[in-house]
Amino acid sequence: MPWTNQRNKQLIERARRVIPGGMYGHQSTAILPDVYPQFFTRAEGARLWDADGNEYIDYMCAFGPNLLGYRHPAVEAAVSAQRRLGDTMNGPSEIMVELAEQFVSMVSHADWVIFCKNGTDATTMAMMTARSHTKKRKILVAHKAYHGSAPWCNPFTNGTVPEERAHILHYEYNNPASLQDAFRTAGDDVAGVFGSAFRHDVFENQDLPTREYAETARRLCDKTGALLIVDDVRGGFRVARDCSWSRVDVQPDLSAWGKAIANGYALSALAGSEKARAGAQGIFVTGSYWFQAIPMAAAIATLNEIRNSDYLERTEKTGAMLREGLASQAANYGFSLRQTGPVQMPMILFDDDPDLRLGYCWVAEALTRGVYIHPWHNNFICAALTESDVKLTLDATDQAFSVLKKRRPTLEPPEQLKARFDRLHEATLTAAN
Repeated sequence: MPWTNQRNKQLIERARRVIPGGMYGHQSTAILPDVYPQFFTRAEGARLWDADGNEYIDYMCAFGPNLLGYRHPAVEAAVSAQRRLGDTMNGPSEIMVELAEQFVSMVSHADWVIFCKNGTDATTMAMMTARSHTKKRKILVAHKAYHGSAPWCNPFTNGTVPEERAHILHYEYNNPASLQDAFRTAGDDVAGVFGSAFRHDVFENQDLPTREYAETARRLCDKTGALLIVDDVRGGFRVARDCSWSRVDVQPDLSAWGKAIANGYALSALAGSEKARAGAQGIFVTGSYWFQAIPMAAAIATLNEIRNSDYLERTEKTGAMLREGLASQAANYGFSLRQTGPVQMPMILFDDDPDLRLGYCWVAEALTRGVYIHPWHNNFICAALTESDVKLTLDATDQAFSVLKKRRPTLEPPEQLKARFDRLHEATLTAAN
C-alpha cells in the first residue's frame, strides 16, 4: 500500500479545535518533519501502524516503554489474569508486595521501593526524599539533563517562576571539576545530586558516565551527607539488569525508574538504600492511580523476562548490527554519522549538520519507506527487533541516503529548532542560577 498521511492530517485538524496546539509535550509533531504521524492505531512486537495504516519498524519504542516488544505474550497474559480480578481498588493488590520484593532483589543498591506512574513522579520523589533526609535545600543537576516536566526540572520556563528553581544548581555531566565547583557554590546546603544513566541530552552526542565522574559524585555525597541520585527512568533495564551505574561500580542512594519496567503499562518507581528509608517515609506522595494492579502485574512479568531471558544481549546485537550498517551506508554516500550512546539506545546525528537539514531529510525519507527514526532524540531498540528487521531497515535507509545525496544541494533548513532549544536551555539555567 502506498504511504499516505491524509487520515493523520484530518485528525490533527480536528485535534487543534479541541486540544491546545493540537498536541502537547514530546508527542507534538511540530518538532518533527511534517510527514511524521501524530496518531497511531496499533502496535505489535517491534512494529506499529499509524492512523493511515502505514506500517513502521519502530526505533522509538513509545519513547522508551517498549522493552520486550509491544503486546509481549507473557506480559499480556499477566495483564489479562489481573484484569479479571481488579485494577483500581481501595488499595493495592497483594501483588504490590511481590513486585517490591522482586524489584529490590534485582537492584543491588535498593532496600525499598515506592511505585508511582511517571518518571517525573519518581525524580520529584527523589528530590523530596533527599531534602527530607538531609534537611538541606540545594539539588545539583547536570546542565541540559532532562529529569521530567515538573516546575523544578521542566526544560522550559514558560508557566513556571524562578522561585521554583531557586535551589537548583547546575554542573557539566562527566566533569568532576564542574561538580566540585557546584558543591562549593552550594556550601553546606546540598541535599542531593542527580546523575543520568548516561548523558542523553537532545541534539547532543551521548556519553556513558566515566568512572572518575561517578566516583567523584559518590565521594562528594559521602563527604557532605548529600544523597546520590541516579535518574534511570530512560536507561533502567536497557543498559543493565541492575541500576545503570552498576556498569561503573558506583552505587547511588536513590534511583528513579520508569518507562520500561512494565513494558508499556503505566508504572514508575523510586528505589532507595536503607540510609534513605526514613527520608522517604517522611514525605507525603500519592496519586489516584498509583496503586493500580494491572501495571504491577505487567511489571512482575517484565521483571521475570529481564531476569530469565537474553533480551539485553539481543538488543545489543541488533543495535550493533544497525550501527555498523548505517556507518557503512553513510560512508558509501559521502556522509559522516555520529552514532553515540549505548547501541540499544542509539543517537544518530550527521556531522556538519548544525541546522539538522540533512538529518530531517534522511529520517523523513526513511519514514515513508517504513522505518521510524527520530532525528534528534535518542532512539530505542526493543528485544522483539530481529536481524531480518534490521536488514529491512537498512534497505530503507540506503534508499534514504540515495535521495539525500541527490537533494543535498537544494535542501532548506527546518525551522531553527536546535537554536530555539539552546535558547530555552540557557533561559532555564539563568532562572535556576
